[in-house]
Amino acid sequence: MPNSKTERITVKASGKYDVLIGRGLLSECGEYIKEVSGAEKIGLITDDNVNALYGDEVQTSLESAGFSVCRFVFPHGEQSKTTGTLVKIWNFLCENKFSRSDCLAALGGGVTGDMTGFAAATYLRGIDFVQIPTTLLAQVDSSVGGKTAVDLAGGKNLVGAFKQPKLVLCDTDTLETLPEEFFTDGMGEVVKHGMIKSAKLFEKLESYTTETLRKDKNALDDIIAQNVSIKRDVVQADEFDTGERMLLNFGHTLGHSIEQYYNYTGITHGQAVAAGMKMITDIAEKHMLAEKGTCERLVKCLDGYGLNVSVEPTLEQLGSACMNDKKRFGGTINIVICCDVGASMIRKMPVESFFAMLSEASE
Repeated sequence: MPNSKTERITVKASGKYDVLIGRGLLSECGEYIKEVSGAEKIGLITDDNVNALYGDEVQTSLESAGFSVCRFVFPHGEQSKTTGTLVKIWNFLCENKFSRSDCLAALGGGVTGDMTGFAAATYLRGIDFVQIPTTLLAQVDSSVGGKTAVDLAGGKNLVGAFKQPKLVLCDTDTLETLPEEFFTDGMGEVVKHGMIKSAKLFEKLESYTTETLRKDKNALDDIIAQNVSIKRDVVQADEFDTGERMLLNFGHTLGHSIEQYYNYTGITHGQAVAAGMKMITDIAEKHMLAEKGTCERLVKCLDGYGLNVSVEPTLEQLGSACMNDKKRFGGTINIVICCDVGASMIRKMPVESFFAMLSEASE
């Protein structure tokens, strides 16, 4: 069982599962997974960076709990989040004779979790999987909620499925080995959660910087738990992303276009989202849809975590890429705006009006 310092947050979606947040969970992951899975075989999916750090430890724990383990390792990075890698995972499962009663384990960041979840959703029309996120971004956001996907040349996360995990294990000790660039990446989503749902969380974030937060382990663990709770509440209210869950895409419509512009290299997801949040909040203020000073406060907080909001593409250049955004419905698009810190709304507008707004802001 988890130690007394481990927080348990229960998500009640189409599948009910727990998110455990604490330290030292990797070495015990086999026992935790055994509590929720009757599988004989575990497919451990991870990238080469994470495999070198934690692959053996996790496999040992799984085998100690009685699981037979097959490991699939792919090259790290967003460039691997493709249908090509997905086909390799499917073939790996087939070659190792995985059945519907077996289970996958995603060990790594958001790329690993998204691809493993999509493989689990589609192989044999669905097998169980668990999330073992090792990055801040994955722990606070992508591992919770059941969204799985791969990228296409036309845009990010365009092919995917909803597939809830059986368990999420957030071992915050893994953040000790996380390079600052990837910690910063995760803080983009952390700040986003404060902006859309919690002025109290945002105020706490304003009192830290990357350096001070990484030193305060208790505060970091608490912030992660707050983020997971926010994500849990939104997912439970709108699991399949038809209403309130769209709020989680604050900064993402432009952010995904920014990532696509850079061909998913040279800029992290968190940096792109940070730039997207700044852009849309600046526009909202100019159109009197947000309280004056909201953008300035947002940018100051982002700057404290090294999130640069300056990017090369113009708003007009980014607009065309938004045509593939999942929040576009025919001739309209749903834009997420924060009218104040901790208060967000979904604004539906004609695509032409959105383009005109971006064009005006570029002048």
